[in-house]
Amino acid sequence: MSPGAPCPCGGAAAYADCCGLYHAGPLHLLAPDAERLMRSRYAAYVLDELDYLRATWHPHTRPAELTPNPAGLKWLGLEVRRAAQQDDTHATVEFIARSKLGGRARRLHETSRFVREGGRWFYVDGDLR
Repeated sequence: MSPGAPCPCGGAAAYADCCGLYHAGPLHLLAPDAERLMRSRYAAYVLDELDYLRATWHPHTRPAELTPNPAGLKWLGLEVRRAAQQDDTHATVEFIARSKLGGRARRLHETSRFVREGGRWFYVDGDLR
């Protein structure tokens, strides 16, 4: 992705100044809060950054394998509905991610749980809505 391209997470900044900072930039893996981590993970799904997704998934819940996006999948956007931090080390983010595959629209509505360990936020799991 071109550094000057709009960020897939829907933020106002260019990719290099938004999620690119966490994918491979100076803040690699150091999202400052759960919402930024969730947004950067969405962008990683869009860009097939599987190493980033594995590195930001808590080791206790991370799947053994992640597969790349199927051919023809188009990510349509992200809507963050709510982000809440319960304490210094726990947070939740409710979001809707939209995509399209084979002419069929898809929608993922999830409330995700995050934990901060060793100064880094990790995705733990989520409840589909």
